[in-house]
Amino acid sequence: MRIANHNNRAVLLTSDEAALDIHTASEGRFGPELAPLYNDWEAFTTWAEGLPGSDAHITIDRSHLGSPSPAPRQIFAIGLNYSAHAKESGFEEPDQLPPVFTKFVSALTGPDTTVVLPEGGNTDWEVELVAIIGKEASNVSAADAWEYVAGLSIGQDISERVSQLRGPAPQFGLGKSFPGFAPVGPWLVTPDEFSNPDDLELGCSLDGEELQKGRTSELIFSIPALIQGLSQTVTLLPGDIIFTGTPSGVGVGRTPQRFIQPGETLISRIEGIGEITQTFVAAGK
Repeated sequence: MRIANHNNRAVLLTSDEAALDIHTASEGRFGPELAPLYNDWEAFTTWAEGLPGSDAHITIDRSHLGSPSPAPRQIFAIGLNYSAHAKESGFEEPDQLPPVFTKFVSALTGPDTTVVLPEGGNTDWEVELVAIIGKEASNVSAADAWEYVAGLSIGQDISERVSQLRGPAPQFGLGKSFPGFAPVGPWLVTPDEFSNPDDLELGCSLDGEELQKGRTSELIFSIPALIQGLSQTVTLLPGDIIFTGTPSGVGVGRTPQRFIQPGETLISRIEGIGEITQTFVAAGK
């Protein structure tokens, strides 16, 4: 199944262009907003799997798509979770749970957006597979972890490197949480839709130039391993978002370094999910 947040209503996609309004189709049992679905995810998916065909379609307008988890209580982000990215960042490959930081909820947006570049900064790209939690998880084993995942989506961990790295200690959360720095979408895809949800191609391009390309099978800590590690310390809540890490090819790791310029467009893609698009403008424009 593919579930989207369209015009602030939960919809079940029947194609890339059409969907069913979940509140209408369920006669008010679920919806109308998407966020409450995560609190009753098992009942919702059981209902949706048995839903007969319907002609009551709405047309998808991508400009009306929001984040497929519009009100997460927690957004986790994982650093150094691909070997080549750890190397380009100047770090050893982690042998325990990789660095964990937060992206603040105020940075969260939908899939196709215009992002204002912070003044005096160096804004960078990081395409990532995103996992959205479907039920409360505490002390979960990796073997059981996929049972707690509602679905997968595409995320961009947009990062402003000056504010992220300056000072006596790095400010990862702040440097990665400017307005619009956490686009997620275009929709949630349930794990059963993939032949192997642990091995998906991902990548991004800037104005048509490919910058990153990898496979999620290259993650040092897979989604099940991340859920196991995180849930030993914190309780993962329905609707929570996990940015799982980025492959090599970020701007700060290049020689010479390269950062996003006003007018450039970033397209991020993941196999079996689709793509998201961010266009960047200068502050004050």
